[in-house]
Amino acid sequence: MSNSKLLQVGARSLQQSNVLQTSRCRARSTRLVLEHPFLSSSGSSHPRSRFQSTSGQNDQRPSRFQPKPSPPSVGAIFSAAARSTGESVKNLFRPTVLRQAYQKNPGEMILALFLLTAAASGGLYAVYLYFNYFYHRQFTRYPDPVAKAMRRALYYSNYNPDPQRALKYYKQALDLCDELGMDRFSDDVMGIRIQIAQWLEKIENYDAAAKVLEALLNDCKRWVEVMEKAVKDGTAPKLAPPTGLKENPNLKPEDVPAPETLWGKRTRVLGKAVGISVKLGELYANEHVMEQDLAHDRLIWSVETALNEARRRTTEGLKEGEGEWMSPESIGGALESLAHSYESRSQFHLALPLFLQALRLSKDPCHSAVIMNNLATSFAQHPTQAPFQTVITAAMIEGLPAGTEISTADARKAYLETARRWARNANQHASEPKGAERTPECDQACAVSLCNLGDISALLGKEKEARRWFEKCIKMSQSIDFDAGVQRAQEGLHKLAATAPASLQ
Repeated sequence: MSNSKLLQVGARSLQQSNVLQTSRCRARSTRLVLEHPFLSSSGSSHPRSRFQSTSGQNDQRPSRFQPKPSPPSVGAIFSAAARSTGESVKNLFRPTVLRQAYQKNPGEMILALFLLTAAASGGLYAVYLYFNYFYHRQFTRYPDPVAKAMRRALYYSNYNPDPQRALKYYKQALDLCDELGMDRFSDDVMGIRIQIAQWLEKIENYDAAAKVLEALLNDCKRWVEVMEKAVKDGTAPKLAPPTGLKENPNLKPEDVPAPETLWGKRTRVLGKAVGISVKLGELYANEHVMEQDLAHDRLIWSVETALNEARRRTTEGLKEGEGEWMSPESIGGALESLAHSYESRSQFHLALPLFLQALRLSKDPCHSAVIMNNLATSFAQHPTQAPFQTVITAAMIEGLPAGTEISTADARKAYLETARRWARNANQHASEPKGAERTPECDQACAVSLCNLGDISALLGKEKEARRWFEKCIKMSQSIDFDAGVQRAQEGLHKLAATAPASLQ
C-alpha cells in the first residue's frame, strides 16, 4: 500500500475518533445543564447575564461601585478583645505550657509568675481601696447627688490634685444640700464645710481656711443666740427641724438619726463652735499667719464658753434631751491651747492655772506627762515681780504660805525648784506605761523631761548635773529617733561649754 493511501486511512480514523469525543462531550454537557439549569446549554461555566444578582457574591461590578462594609461597634471590638485575651490567658496557664516554659527557663518563669501575682494583687487592692473609700459610710450617708459631688471633690483634692475642680465640686455639694433641704447645722453638712477648711489648710491657703471656719463659727453662734431667744419667748419647738437625712434611701436603719430635741441640737452646735474656735486659735497662731491677737481671742472664747456651759448645767440641771457636754479631754485640750497662747505672749503666770486645770482633766498618763513638762517650763520662766501678791501664785509654790514676802532671788529659786519637781514627775509618769499602753508620746515626754531637768539644773548653777541630764536626753532621743530632743540637748551642752570659763573666774 502506498503512502498516500496510508495517510488517507489515518485521517479517516482520526476524524471518526474526534466525532466520538464530540458526542461524548455533548452528552456530558447535557447532564450538566440538567443538573445546573443556570448554566447555558453550550456548556459555558459562566452564568448568563440575565440571571446575575446585583448584590450577590458574584457581583462583577468594579470595586469602587460596591458598598463599603459597616465598621464594627465599640462593644464588638471590646468583646472580641476580651475573648482573645481570655483565650490567650487560658492557653498561657495550661499545665503543659507552664511545664514547658519552666523546663526551658526556670528562673524567668518564676520571676514572671511573681510579677503576675504582684500585679494581680495590686489591682485587687486598688479595687478594694476604691470601693472601701469612695463607697464608705461617710459618703453613703448623703443623698446620691451630694455623695457624687463629694467623691469628685475628694478625688481632685487627694488623688488628682486640681484646686479649681475640687473647689467647684465642694461648692456643688453644698448647693445640693440646700436644694435637697438638708439641715445646714447637721453634722454632715457642717462636716463638708470643715472638710473644705482642712483641704485649704493642706494646700497652704491659710487665709481662705480661716475665712471658711470663721463663717461657720458665726453661723453656729447666731443659731444658738436665736434658739436661746426663742426659748425665753416661749416660741421654740420641742423637737429640732429634720436634718433631711431620713429621706435618703442609701441609709441603713441603724444610720437613721433619732429625733433630736432643740436642747440636744444646741449642745451639738455649741460644742462644734467651741472646737472650731480652738482650731481657729491654732490656725491664727501658725507661723504663716501670725495673728496672735486673733488666736488669743478665739481661744479665750472657747475656754469661757466650755466652762460657762459646764457651770450652767451644774446650777440649772439638764434640759430635756440635752445630752452630755464636751468630754473632759476636749475641755482640757481647749485649756492647753489657751495656755500655750499665753506662753507665746510670755505670760507664764496666766498659763500656769490653765495647765493645772488641764492636768486635772487628763486621764492619759502619757499626755499627763506632756502637761507636766509644760508646767515645768512655765515655772522655770515665771516672772519674779512680786509673785505673792496673789493667792493663786503663792499656792503654786509648795511650802510657802500666801502673803509671804521674800526677795526676788529667793522667789526665782523657789520657781526653779518647783519646775524641777514637775520635770521629775513628768519623767516618772512617762516611764510608767509599759507594753501596749506605752505610746510614742510617752517616749518623747520622757526625753523632754530629761532635757528640762538639764535646763533647770543649769539655771540653778549645777553644771555637772545639767551635763548628765543632757547626755541622757541625747542617748534616749537617739534611741527613739527624736531629732528635736537631740538638737535641744546639744544646744544645752554648747551653752554649758560657753559659760564654763566665766563661772571659773
